[in-house]
This record gives sequence, C-alpha cells and structure tokens, in this order.
Amino acid sequence: MQPLLTIAPFTPADAADAVTVARLTELINEVYADGERGLWIPGQSRTTVGEVANFARAGELWVARLDDELVGSIRLARLDDTTSEFGMLVASTKHRGLGIGRELVRFAEANARGAGDTTMQLEVLTPRDWTHPVKRFLVEWYTRLGYVNVRTEEFAPAFPRLAPFLATPCDFRIFHKNLWS
Repeated sequence: MQPLLTIAPFTPADAADAVTVARLTELINEVYADGERGLWIPGQSRTTVGEVANFARAGELWVARLDDELVGSIRLARLDDTTSEFGMLVASTKHRGLGIGRELVRFAEANARGAGDTTMQLEVLTPRDWTHPVKRFLVEWYTRLGYVNVRTEEFAPAFPRLAPFLATPCDFRIFHKNLWS
C-alpha cells in the first residue's frame, strides 16, 4: 500500500515538544546543507530550534508526513493584503522524487488563494559569480511552476546579520506567481 502524504500545521503544541522541534530543525538544516553547499562558511545552520518553534507559534509552519514520518516542511507568511511568501521549503533527501515539494507548493498557493491573495512570492539565494547546480535546478523548477523572476537584490544589505557567514558573494532572486492565472 502506498504511504499517505498529509500536510498539516506545525502547531504551538508541536513547538512545545522538544523532540519534534529538534527533528524538524534537523530536517531543514540537512536539506539546506546539501542545497546550499558552498554558499555558507562550513558549519553554518539554516535555522535553529528557537526559530522553528517561533514560526510554529506564529502559525507560519506546515509539515508534510508520509504516514507518520516527517518528510518535509514549508513556511508560509502573509506579506501584505494581496501577497504571501513561502520559504523553508524542504523535502527529505531520502524521499526525493515523490512530489513532496510540489505538493507543499500547491498547498501554500491554495492557502494563499483562500486568504484572497493574488500573488505568491519566494526568494532564491544564488551565488553572484558562479552557477550553483541546486540553485539552477530550483530556478528552472520554480519557472516551470509559473514563477517569474521579478528582481534581484544584493544579499548583504538586505541581511546584514547573516552576510558575514557567506562563503561567496550572493544575491537573492525574488520570484512572483499570479495565483489567479
């Protein structure tokens, strides 16, 4: 029997469970360590237990499970009256190719449409002077899903606290998708 994929909020109650928060934080950091290899000084983590718990308490974090196994997550936040943004999209490396990421994006888009939003935004961190294979794959994948690069900004001025941890100069590319087309 094929495992059942479910997507559900990562709730404040989940945030109070140290083991569950630690597992989700580990999953996010593991996926980002692979997907952003070479962008950060070695040893940097994408997120912390405290940040994951805060996102859960704010109602911004959703998780994907295959049966009871935690296999992915996405953060969804409202930017303004018409725009939501997703980030921290991860799918377990051992479950790649099953469509978990695609289902999390569909879920986020449906959630934003349900809130009356017309636009979904996402950001992709990219090295300025070379092509990162995972980032190239992601840009192509998001483009196939209907996202359009609307602008590119320098990372350091936008995120001065994080910039010293970069191993290479980076920009972030901002993508939008019209949710009603």
